[in-house]
Amino acid sequence: MVEHEFERRLERLFAETPELPDAGAFAARVERRLDAGWTARRWLIGAAGVVGGVIGASQLMLSNVFQRVETAGDSARLLSTSINHLSTETDWMAAISSGGAVVWVAAGMAVVMMGFVLTRVIGEI
Repeated sequence: MVEHEFERRLERLFAETPELPDAGAFAARVERRLDAGWTARRWLIGAAGVVGGVIGASQLMLSNVFQRVETAGDSARLLSTSINHLSTETDWMAAISSGGAVVWVAAGMAVVMMGFVLTRVIGEI
């Protein structure tokens, strides 16, 4: 037979957990450990970002990227002058090819698009 009074008393005992005498010290110790972990993670992430930036900048310098950009600018000027010679009767082609601004606008838009894609990917992680 089931003793209902005993079952009710047992449920009441398990429902009311007693306060331990060192509960405050335990909570403070756990919070201290959590804060120390976050501080270490922040420093490690920041240091990794700085190291990655230095490595990236050195790779750009060593790969002569600035000479390549200047060469690309010369190529864009050559392309724009050849387009001007091909289509002098249309005003919109002349407007597009003047000064190679289209190449720089397209490059800027590509960089902005890559930034949006990167933030979207990071947001979904």
